[in-house]
Amino acid sequence: MVTKMVIAVRRDLDMGKGKIAAQVAHAAVSCALRSMKSNRDIFDEWYAEGQRKIVVKVNGLDEIFEIKRMADSMGIINEIVQDRGYTQVDPGTITCIGLGPDDEEKLDRITGKYKLL
Repeated sequence: MVTKMVIAVRRDLDMGKGKIAAQVAHAAVSCALRSMKSNRDIFDEWYAEGQRKIVVKVNGLDEIFEIKRMADSMGIINEIVQDRGYTQVDPGTITCIGLGPDDEEKLDRITGKYKLL
């Protein structure tokens, strides 16, 4: 099995590059910590393979919620990131969702149609 993590970022928020990088990092760390606790075998495999992360872009909040619904139904770890609103977006704004780490084929069923950021 090949493992990876996928982070889907909203492009309708007009976040700067640094802001996007911070939000993606929040999602990746949250997913990794959750995976360490609840799915240690997959986490260890992902970590040993180099911690592959793919970042894709979605049009808006509806797509974030659709991704979450699909991930939940497939039993895939996922974390929605809500910003605190100190800089570029309003407090509580959902900026991205992280998925995995998990089997690449499973994640591609959810996010394979989206373009890379």
